[in-house]
Parts: sequence; C-alpha cells; structure tokens
Amino acid sequence: MSDTRTVVEQFYRHVAAREIEALSELIAEEIDWDIYGAEVVPWAGRRRTRAEAVEFFATLSDHLESKEFTVNRIVVEGADAVVIGHMRQIVKVTGNVFDSPFAFHLTVEDGKIARYIMFEDSLALARAFEAS
Repeated sequence: MSDTRTVVEQFYRHVAAREIEALSELIAEEIDWDIYGAEVVPWAGRRRTRAEAVEFFATLSDHLESKEFTVNRIVVEGADAVVIGHMRQIVKVTGNVFDSPFAFHLTVEDGKIARYIMFEDSLALARAFEAS
C-alpha cells in the first residue's frame, strides 16, 4: 500500500476508530512532525520518531473530548496530501470548546507517512486551554 491517497485515507480511518496500533504501522520510523501552537497546549511542537507520533494519538483523548472531526477533502499531488476539514473539541481541563477548521500536510514515502504538519486555529486552542 504505497499510493499516497490510499495511505492517507487508511490513516484517517484508523484515527477515527482510535486504532492506535494500526495507525502506527502507517507512520515512518523517522518523521518530520510539527504541530504549531502555544506552550500551554500539551501536544504542540516537533516530533521526530514514530514512537513520539504514536504517543500523540495515544494521549490525545486525555486532553480532549472529540465532538466532531470531519475530513471534507483530501487533495493529493504525488507524495504529498493536504487534508482539509473541521473539528470541534472540548478541552477537558477547562471545559472550553475548541472549534476550528484544519489542514494537515502529509508526505508519504515508501507507503509510510514521513511528514505530518498540522494547521489549525492555534490561538483559539490556546484560549480554550485558559480557565474561563
């Protein structure tokens, strides 16, 4: 399974089903991973290994209660894919709602995700982590 679209679609099916072990098999051992955001957001920042990326997915539910995560479109050009959608989450520590469009830039090499860059409303997310 090395086709970019196939890998990305399968990856997001595993994300939606919270199948951590299955999604980990689609991530390269070394990955260029970045989620931009404020330090108050526990998962913001760079990761370089499959284990670090998998930890993100394994612990995300510790911080957020997902109300909506909708992939509206996947645009593919060669090894690169852009995933466009919308999410609505509740930040567990504050109870605040985080509602944002998103875009992910993924690069697939040899059937594995080698790049994962997330774009979301990081200011709104940081504010959702602040106590009301």
